[in-house]
Amino acid sequence: MKRTLGAASIGNFGELYDFAVFGFSIPFIATHFFPADTPSAALLNTFAVYAVAFFARPVGGLMFGYLLDRVGRVKVLAVTIWLMAGGTAIIGLLPTFQTIGLWAPVLLVGCRLAQGIAMGGETTGSTSFILESAPESRRGFWVGIIYFFANIPNAVVALMLLGLQLLVGKDTYVDWAWRLPFLLGGLIGVVGFWLRRNLDDPLEFKQAVRDADEHRPLRAFSRPGLKSMLFVALLLPLQSVASYLLLGYMYTFLMKEGGLGSTAALVSNAAALAVYAAFIPVGGALSDRFGRRTILSVGALWLAIVAYQAVAFSASGSFFEALLGQIILAAGIGLYGSACFVAAAELFPTAFRATGHAIAYQLTVAIFGGTAPLVGAWLVGAMGTPMAPGWYVTIVAFINLLLVQWVPETSNVSLRDSIHDRTAHRKAQVPSSEDEPSSSCYEKVPPIL
Repeated sequence: MKRTLGAASIGNFGELYDFAVFGFSIPFIATHFFPADTPSAALLNTFAVYAVAFFARPVGGLMFGYLLDRVGRVKVLAVTIWLMAGGTAIIGLLPTFQTIGLWAPVLLVGCRLAQGIAMGGETTGSTSFILESAPESRRGFWVGIIYFFANIPNAVVALMLLGLQLLVGKDTYVDWAWRLPFLLGGLIGVVGFWLRRNLDDPLEFKQAVRDADEHRPLRAFSRPGLKSMLFVALLLPLQSVASYLLLGYMYTFLMKEGGLGSTAALVSNAAALAVYAAFIPVGGALSDRFGRRTILSVGALWLAIVAYQAVAFSASGSFFEALLGQIILAAGIGLYGSACFVAAAELFPTAFRATGHAIAYQLTVAIFGGTAPLVGAWLVGAMGTPMAPGWYVTIVAFINLLLVQWVPETSNVSLRDSIHDRTAHRKAQVPSSEDEPSSSCYEKVPPIL
């Protein structure tokens, strides 16, 4: 079980590394793939390309979600990691706008589409795989571990880019060395595949689908499945907006609106992202103890209170205030996300978990997360104040605080039936331990006559 968690987590690291590299390379990609005569337009266009991958995620979610339920978790995860690694490595080889003109951004969009489709299957696949493999009383913590590895690449990439810029010089990095992290992403994908090659589908999944019909993934579109999708859509807006403002926009914001140098912006953002990643397993463990909805409420309230001041600190021009602002924002995002990630998967029963989760999760993240950097940059210009992103997060946090009260508590459900059979309470099942499969994996044994 622990080897399974380790292999899935490290593979997840490789997948999310690729997305992180693009987010931190936005200022450099803007100069190479769009006309240089209007820098602000080039930057907005690059944010739009960043968003393209998010709108490809529902497509990947629909396709890979069905396959995850139909052919198994592990086989699909092997495909997604190759697709992501290939799209990332090709970006590192693409000719620039100055070389091939409009074909440069067209090819860039194609690579981002490949990354987005891969991510649509990866997020759901790895979450379902670990959720169904975890000890029942520690599902939040185990899912938190893989999301730690999904988010720590953002801090690692930030420090790596800083190291490369110091090593080769800023001009050389902007000229051609920005390609190296993308090429490295292809290599990390190979390593991730190697680590996953010997994994097997969870016992919970095997037993849930053994006697089910082959069209079971389509049950995600039944009335109960659509109801669960609605609950996911109620959970995710705050997590998507706040996390992708921190991940995909804050680095650029610190330089453009806060006046920080690229080094100070990278270091402060990397530290905040490390805090964000660290809070996810901590919050997951707390949600195992106190319930998902309690931690969701605390996280949403925290963000509603601190978001405006956090952005004010970040825009101050002071490195230490920018660091403090991002850290207090990251703590709230990590706390909210810890319960959000596990609850979104627990809302669906095992037989069609991946299909339902992939569609609802990826579509909501595309709408709110993929557009977050673009909306943040647009709001700053439209409102004429760098505080606009703070108001954006505050409003979404207050709304989400109300919405999560409508979402069922999922920490005590049976994975096999989820919220669709509330009588299947975990305490009525076989107890589990950290060294045994989830109790929902055991079959009912007839009494001995």
